[in-house]
Amino acid sequence: MIHFTVCATLLPYQTIKHPVTTVLFQDVWCWVLLISKQEQFPLHVKQNSRCDFSHVSHRVHMLLSRTVRRQKVPESLTCCFCSTVKNVCENAKCGAGDCLINLNKQPFYECKCRPPYQGPDCKTLPASPCQPNPCKNGGSCIKGNRRFRCACRNGFTGRLCGTAPTDCYVGSGADYRGVVSTTEEGIECLDWHSFFITQNGEDPYVMYSDFDGLAENYCRNPDGDEKPWCFIKKHGELTWDHCNVKKSPLPTPSRPDAGPAQFSQCGKSQPLRTSRIHGGRKSFPGAHPWQVSLQMRDRGSKGLYGHMCGGILISSCWVLTAAHCILPNKEYQVVLGGVNLQRQEEMDQTIPVIQTIVHENYRSTPAALYNDIALLKLKVTDSPYCAKETRFVRTACLPDRPFPAGKECVISGWGLTEAYSYSPQLLNARVFLISEDRCKTPQIYGNLLDSSMLCAGILQGGVDSCQGDSGSPLVCEQNGTHYVTGVVSWGQGCGQRNKPTEPARQKVDHTWFLWFSEPGSTRTA
Repeated sequence: MIHFTVCATLLPYQTIKHPVTTVLFQDVWCWVLLISKQEQFPLHVKQNSRCDFSHVSHRVHMLLSRTVRRQKVPESLTCCFCSTVKNVCENAKCGAGDCLINLNKQPFYECKCRPPYQGPDCKTLPASPCQPNPCKNGGSCIKGNRRFRCACRNGFTGRLCGTAPTDCYVGSGADYRGVVSTTEEGIECLDWHSFFITQNGEDPYVMYSDFDGLAENYCRNPDGDEKPWCFIKKHGELTWDHCNVKKSPLPTPSRPDAGPAQFSQCGKSQPLRTSRIHGGRKSFPGAHPWQVSLQMRDRGSKGLYGHMCGGILISSCWVLTAAHCILPNKEYQVVLGGVNLQRQEEMDQTIPVIQTIVHENYRSTPAALYNDIALLKLKVTDSPYCAKETRFVRTACLPDRPFPAGKECVISGWGLTEAYSYSPQLLNARVFLISEDRCKTPQIYGNLLDSSMLCAGILQGGVDSCQGDSGSPLVCEQNGTHYVTGVVSWGQGCGQRNKPTEPARQKVDHTWFLWFSEPGSTRTA
């Protein structure tokens, strides 16, 4: 039997004999250890009692929940709780460098200097920025005023001439192990061990524990993206971008043609492999195949459509969205399959909307939205199909019973990040269903809630769905099948403490949108 222990103190790494996963949240460090029943370890624990996660940070809760599911650990666990320990990089003085987490030796961090800065704290400038020569592979250092540049030789490129002319990737770059470390915009990548990543997101070595290629600040593709990428610091915030690395000219196997097909099943997606970014996790194609971009323009206009809201594909010709996304004198289309709004992707399906149906009891008030659901009927593109089933386009299942409070579910969409800018990349975040009684307490939403709503989010604040995610799905998974449980509707702010987003509850009006989506229905809003 495997037992999980969250240790309340920072222990010397050398005393730990087994792999350790570290979790950093705000100013708290915790060791998450896998300890067999037979081993003795000097920790204060609750013997043979179920772990109560109520006092544990959301990030530790998430990690333990995922690990418990993966290892199939029984309900009875050995555990103790985290206590606040000052994080190792909080007071690190790294000058012109980056604080990297290093668990191999005290003080458990090191400073990675940006040339020409040197020294353990990256504050020392040499007499000449070219001494010693920072350029690699025979490159010549050309001195400037406290700066330098490298003149590369023999086809090498990069700021320090570290990229060989043969450095390229095959396919999507999942096996790429080169040394390119700049993005397509020319921004230097952050080291995968960078404290800045962990502080603003989640440790890549936790997220990608089954990927063995993360190294220094080299571009990698640990999550099935279209090409290698890396984390970067841009305008003082954590984000990511694809890398300036060449694709191999060698032919690669092409994807099989996914032509028209009967929608064989609902609620099945590609394995969810994501990376945490500021305000959510970026999604790769097929992870949320029911996700829809609802786009609009003025009726009769010849202009371009613009993204307005999200939506959920529930059958080949029907999309569920939020009622407040439907505006007068507008025409709509939906885009399915892709994940990036700024470019056309090969898996995209763009389909006109021919009918909008708003719930007859939809009501908008300054404080809340009620019965905030609507249906979109799509145009037939290849009779009898509207949307065509592919590995990137599938329907979400409709639930036959509600999920309990505390259930971990997923929201997705192109909504606002914590920086209040719309994301061109589809994002997702894990949230928890919150009981109606809890959500009706005065400090949360009080009497604003009614039976048409459910409450989901993270009461501690942080990643949550934002206003820009309106109409997007709240999906809960059960035994490998995904059920649309709600439509993102309204909330106060974005990721605020004690203000979880309120998706309109579809369970109450299940028969309403099933009745409308029957063949031959002609009723309109």
